[in-house]
Amino acid sequence: MSTDVTTPSTPAAPAANRFLWVALAAAVCLLLLGMALLRQRTATLERYGQLPAFTFTRQDGKPFGLEQLKGRPFVANFIFTRCPTICPVFTQKMARFQKQTADIGGQLALVSFSVDPQYDTPERLTAYGAKHGADPARWSFLTGDYNALKETVVGGFKMAMGRNEQDPDDIPNIFHGSHFVLVDRTGEIRGFYNSEHDDAVEKLLSDARQLVRDGGQ
Repeated sequence: MSTDVTTPSTPAAPAANRFLWVALAAAVCLLLLGMALLRQRTATLERYGQLPAFTFTRQDGKPFGLEQLKGRPFVANFIFTRCPTICPVFTQKMARFQKQTADIGGQLALVSFSVDPQYDTPERLTAYGAKHGADPARWSFLTGDYNALKETVVGGFKMAMGRNEQDPDDIPNIFHGSHFVLVDRTGEIRGFYNSEHDDAVEKLLSDARQLVRDGGQ
């Protein structure tokens, strides 16, 4: 009479353990990635001081200044319409930035200050903005009294600005800074970005989006 002998099955513990360790490693990786992204998102931007109050004339002829800008962050740059060198490129980069931030629309303003206000009338600024595809709902071009503008640009934004005092039409000697300036919704400067360096402009885009996510402050 034959007797059937049942051989005990081999436990599957090693395979199960391997699966457990793989799952655990994946979970740790996801946790570390999430923490890194959270740190990147909540990184605190530097604070460079509060802007003084200012009011100039917008391209539509209306008064416009810090009071109208408060409540939302903005990016500023400094140009003049008859500039033959840096300004066309500087303005093109602002126009590209306008497109890159179209999804956040009115939550982020753009402001270009003329450093040649005697020549840059609201009409000329309107034409200049249209030439570069500026959306007037978001992008303001400001002109006004030269000395008041210089005080705001140099004393407030900490940017260079000047001209030949004896000859305002000496175009080669009109100069200004080439940095974008990021300002929060309270009017405090949060960053300076060299427009001539693509990585700096990319950093501006990232920081501006962060500022909007953080409520503009």
